[in-house]
Amino acid sequence: MMQTFYSPGKLLLTAEYVVLDGAQALAVPTIFGQHLMVETIDQPKLVWKSLYKDETVWFEEAFLLQELNAKSVFDCAQTDNTLHQIKSRLLQILKAAKQLNPKFLSDTTGFKVTTLLEFPKNWGLGTSSTLINNIAQWAEVDAYKLLELTFGGSGYDIACAQHTKALTYQIENKLPKVNTISFKPSFSEHLYFVHLNKKQNSRDGIAHYKANKFNLDETVTKINVLTSQFIDCDTVETFQDLIIEHETIIAKITKQTPVKELLFKDFNGCIKSLGAWGGDFILVASKTNPTDYFTTKGFETILKYDEMVLNQF
Repeated sequence: MMQTFYSPGKLLLTAEYVVLDGAQALAVPTIFGQHLMVETIDQPKLVWKSLYKDETVWFEEAFLLQELNAKSVFDCAQTDNTLHQIKSRLLQILKAAKQLNPKFLSDTTGFKVTTLLEFPKNWGLGTSSTLINNIAQWAEVDAYKLLELTFGGSGYDIACAQHTKALTYQIENKLPKVNTISFKPSFSEHLYFVHLNKKQNSRDGIAHYKANKFNLDETVTKINVLTSQFIDCDTVETFQDLIIEHETIIAKITKQTPVKELLFKDFNGCIKSLGAWGGDFILVASKTNPTDYFTTKGFETILKYDEMVLNQF
């Protein structure tokens, strides 16, 4: 018997960092996501294979089921060996799922598990969050609780993994509040996503934010207003103004330099960081096609808004 699961990737358009402190965020699931296929086998082990879309293998390992029942703790930071880190992290997720549902992987029956990732891992679209949501579905556990036991974070990425249209996300009384919305800007032909050629570790970005933040009540209120304005915006000019205002606020509270000022001062348009600043994708609002500008600067992964964002009405 084969079970299949799928989760879309994610992009956080507003409220990066401050979503952790109760600000309302605008987030979108992406066209690119991750599949999880599970087949039963007669041996008491878990045979795991992770593939890219072209079916090249990026991780492969086999675990005895008793490894998942062992009480040992795997420290993902103990080694620089990437494969060991992936194995350790995967075992951590599976053990956490088992903690939430003791019946999960409790039989002598084993499984052959194949994951298929539709985007490069360094894109930052949610290799981890899509995996966590898929495993949560398989294990029949709460994906938000599984995230909390493993990677942590605000949880907006789990919300994106569970929906096929844009949404607002807010943490209220430590619980996620998710509302799907219709969000496809009438000027979407002027919006682009450009990859900065490096992966940003969101856990590092969150740690930096927590170390620098101060009283956020006023900031949260401002960002909530901006999120509503982003959703209701109907011209690219207004959208550009909102980007500038949002970047200024987040720069001030995180003591970081906005990406346009840092890398693209001469660009005739507006640029917004998405998620943890310093890597992954940026959102570009430009009245003219900016492809030539970014490619000449060495940034060749450029997607139009409609090539990236999943928006099923």
